[in-house]
Amino acid sequence: MSDEPEPGVGDASDAQPPEHAQERPQPAAAQPAAPAAGLEPSAPAAGSEPTGGGDPEPEEDDEEYEPAPRQRPEIPGADLIPDIVTEADEFLDAEARAAAEAEAEAAAARAREQEQDVDEPQPITEVAIDLAAGARYRATGKRKTAVARVILRPGSGQYAINGRTLEEYFPRETLQRMIRQPLETVGYESRMDVVARMHGGGVAAQAGALRHGISRALLEADPNLRGELKRRGFLTRDSRVKERKKAGLKKARKRPQFSKR
Repeated sequence: MSDEPEPGVGDASDAQPPEHAQERPQPAAAQPAAPAAGLEPSAPAAGSEPTGGGDPEPEEDDEEYEPAPRQRPEIPGADLIPDIVTEADEFLDAEARAAAEAEAEAAAARAREQEQDVDEPQPITEVAIDLAAGARYRATGKRKTAVARVILRPGSGQYAINGRTLEEYFPRETLQRMIRQPLETVGYESRMDVVARMHGGGVAAQAGALRHGISRALLEADPNLRGELKRRGFLTRDSRVKERKKAGLKKARKRPQFSKR
């Protein structure tokens, strides 16, 4: 007999497989990887089905940050002290309101009366004018470049202006009313005649000059009429005239069109 062992028969150590055969890794599907110590298992990727049989763990929500509180803008005028209105001033009694309304209506009525007095002159009472047969009151009126030499005498209210009547010389009714204003104010529009010689100016300027001359003649007849005639503006010489043309301009102030290029 030989000392060599028979094939397949021997010690247990000789029957074990080699070292590389014992440490052969198993497939990933067959043996899941164990998590590291102290770490939680990660959640499955989105869109993949869970490998285990349990319910999938919910994803952790993102940490919510509370927004900073909104600061209100500074109110303009917050440092001002408001006016304090008492109840007595805010809520007036019915009698006080009625009295205030009545006073306002009275003031409005007085204003309307004053406007009517200016627009429609009323005759002045207590006028002492000598209407003797030979009485003559002369004066000169001016307006712009027009000059009117006026003579007042007793009569029936006729006007003779450069030998013509008032309607012929001044066809406009507005100018006729303006010329008659001084005599209508004193109430002598039908008791005195007006004789005037005029030259210079235009139609409107001559009408203003004639009214100015008649007012001055009435002042010569009765100096007590000065206050009323002055208040109505009949004695004021209207100094408004046309402004002269300037060199380089088209008129007094009108300029040629400016062209930059």
